[in-house]
Amino acid sequence: MGSEVVEVGAGELGFGQVVEVARRGAAVRLGDEAVTAITRARTRIDELAQSPTPAYGVSTGFGALATRHIDPALRARLQRSLVRSHAAGSGPEVEDEVIRAMMLLRLRTLATGHTGVRPATARLLAGLLSAGITPVVHEYGSLGCSGDLAPLSHVALALMGEGAVRVRGGEPVPAGEALKEAGLEPVELAAKEGLALINGTDGMLGMLILALDDLTRLLRTADLAAAMSVEALLGTDRVFAPELQALRPHPGQAASAANLMALLRDSPIMASHRDDTCTRVQDAYSLRCAPQVAGAARDTVAHAAAVAARELVAAIDNPVVLDDGRVESNGNFHGAPVGYVLDFLAIAAADVASMSERRTDRMLDVSRSHGLPAFLADDPGVDSGHMIAQYTQAAIVSELKRLAVPASVDSIPSSAMQEDHVSMGWSAARKLRRSVDGLTRVLAVEILTAARALDLRRPLTPAPATAAVVAAVRLETPGPGPDRYLAPEIESVTRMVEAGTLLTAAESVTGPLA
Repeated sequence: MGSEVVEVGAGELGFGQVVEVARRGAAVRLGDEAVTAITRARTRIDELAQSPTPAYGVSTGFGALATRHIDPALRARLQRSLVRSHAAGSGPEVEDEVIRAMMLLRLRTLATGHTGVRPATARLLAGLLSAGITPVVHEYGSLGCSGDLAPLSHVALALMGEGAVRVRGGEPVPAGEALKEAGLEPVELAAKEGLALINGTDGMLGMLILALDDLTRLLRTADLAAAMSVEALLGTDRVFAPELQALRPHPGQAASAANLMALLRDSPIMASHRDDTCTRVQDAYSLRCAPQVAGAARDTVAHAAAVAARELVAAIDNPVVLDDGRVESNGNFHGAPVGYVLDFLAIAAADVASMSERRTDRMLDVSRSHGLPAFLADDPGVDSGHMIAQYTQAAIVSELKRLAVPASVDSIPSSAMQEDHVSMGWSAARKLRRSVDGLTRVLAVEILTAARALDLRRPLTPAPATAAVVAAVRLETPGPGPDRYLAPEIESVTRMVEAGTLLTAAESVTGPLA
């Protein structure tokens, strides 16, 4: 469990705070300002609940059943029934970090004072997060409109003391049992609370923020991998010069090129072919255009981050309680803004991985590797070297291309055509998580291959920064030699990429990369 306590107020929540709670188990506290805002809105909901005038979500049914006015004696049952019926997910369990992010983001919306829940209900959600109680949520069930209904319903079910939960990653246990063990009391949902707990895009937004955290690291790692491959393939760094990048002033491209220059600085390998004996006019695109592709991906991440930042100050529910006391229906629960950028990021991840695989393939081909042995094998023909490691990359890249097909262009009507256009944002987020994992593995294979190629360039030595990365890789995997069981080495380097270990090694020489 993380040592930080994240306070959820009525204002913005930072990306880093979401990551702390989701990935490092930070505890959560509901701020005093938030309690004041929640109490004010609840007062208005209580007034509506006593009124004879029907109010959607308070005294009516839901979706296509909104035309039915619900008798006051049935309204507690209405909220229970809503949560129980909507907790209809199926398939594999969703990862704990995704569920915790979703819970935190729903709490943040409750804290705005625009949903009408009671303070006790919001405090219980914070209590689950702090106690490490994570409801079991399933892969399938959300259409991304009205928000992530089924996933959030499984969370709301746990607040009622029903359904299954995991406590700090343990085996599933009944929610009521876990709450009692943690000293928490289940909530009896009051008017509108069930709807307020489930009507948001928090699942897809949580996955977007986690992906942004991953991709920020992975795109710097892509620069690192490219630098190692350029060096191993006796390429040039002149094309990364800032005056050339300035001719096409995309910020991501400039940052990527600057990273490549820093990583290749003072390289004896690069210096060995700077004289007139080098007859190559220019490198292949996968080397020369590395900052253009990784830079475009960076700019895509920046755009997605801007969308996520706006979502982090949004109050997504239907209906909402406005500051003047009005309770109004709206369409802010539609997931299109988040779904689009989730799909866009999957496209960027696929393209960066595709370029990485092409660089790997060049290092293995004697006709293009400029003096390296075939497949970097110890005894080519007897040994196959990294031949099949590249197959693994190619298989992943092919999968990433399929995952790049947008989910957000699809829509399927539901709720008797009341919800006749949906975002599929949850599906976009789920496939992006697979894309991020695939990109991680593709970069790991390139780095493992480039490290072997750099070792094979001896007695020439790589740049201090890339040499530090090779040294870090060698702490986990042996250097060139006869064929051996390769899968564990790929997994070791994959874990190093995930943990940022290799970036840390490079940055110990270069300083922070952009």
